[in-house]
Amino acid sequence: GTIFAEYSLKYEVDPYVALAIVLHETGCASGKCSTLVSKCNNIGGMRGNRSCGSSGYGSFKSLNAGIEAFFKNLSDNYYKKGLNTIEKIGKKYAESKTWASRIHYYVQKIKAS
Repeated sequence: GTIFAEYSLKYEVDPYVALAIVLHETGCASGKCSTLVSKCNNIGGMRGNRSCGSSGYGSFKSLNAGIEAFFKNLSDNYYKKGLNTIEKIGKKYAESKTWASRIHYYVQKIKAS
């Protein structure tokens, strides 16, 4: 939690939205995180130059590096470009038409905890 709080402040990203995206993208909300997280330290399903196997998804040297890359990506490619709501982020971030409603669901769960 502390790392998320630090990067939320550093990169000016809504921590509820960031955590909700992570919970949705990683499967960690169900108690079992995806292979991208466990083997590649990729918490946001981000593509990258340093590929995780043959998937095209990015791989990071540590979980902290993956978390920071995720926040930097949200900041640089979404928030700083005016894509600062779940709906605006979703139009670029995800192909699924139900992505935004799923992120809203996780935000509400987080806030209720």
